[in-house]
Amino acid sequence: MNERRQILGALIVAASAACLPTAAAAHSILDEWGSVQTPPPPSLSKVTVDPKTTALLVLDLSKDTCNREVRPRCVAALPQAGKLLAKARAKGWFVVYTLGALPTPGTPADLWPEVALVGHEPWVRSGPDKYLSTELEKILRNRGITTVVIIGTASHGAVLYTAGGSVFRGFNVVIAVDGVTAESTYAEQYTLWHLQNAPRMAAKVKLSSTELID
Repeated sequence: MNERRQILGALIVAASAACLPTAAAAHSILDEWGSVQTPPPPSLSKVTVDPKTTALLVLDLSKDTCNREVRPRCVAALPQAGKLLAKARAKGWFVVYTLGALPTPGTPADLWPEVALVGHEPWVRSGPDKYLSTELEKILRNRGITTVVIIGTASHGAVLYTAGGSVFRGFNVVIAVDGVTAESTYAEQYTLWHLQNAPRMAAKVKLSSTELID
């Protein structure tokens, strides 16, 4: 009797295992990659900021990270970035620059002329998250900054991580989409989607443009 029960139990276990999906048949987003629908483009907001509490963050617009070989879209966006920078200075915004860490250790002298540093404007150096191992937060807090406007490259690197770091530190964030670039349009598109849909981001991030920010 015990032997019959053992055999029956083994058959039940085998039958149950046969009904389970195999690893090869597992379903994931990779199986649907080609059929994913692109979401509609986000709407841009007209934004009015207080010059006394606003900083313009100019992220990694030096020739070692923004160039025709790797990011030609960044070079093409320099005139728009320059216009916003000129507007910011004329309105009295606080301007802060960042540069990339190794292996792209540019200096302020390597910034493109359209977005060159002026006078004693501060700058920090770090990887994608410009708050990491820098005094960026301290610099902003000491000036009473509550809103940061971001331009620069790469959208899925310095822009995404620094915008996220700003949100998690309580700052409001404005992204000038025509001043934010990457190596590809997909990276730029994904970054905007993420900033508008990721938890806690949507409530603190506004998408705008160099013309719509005042």
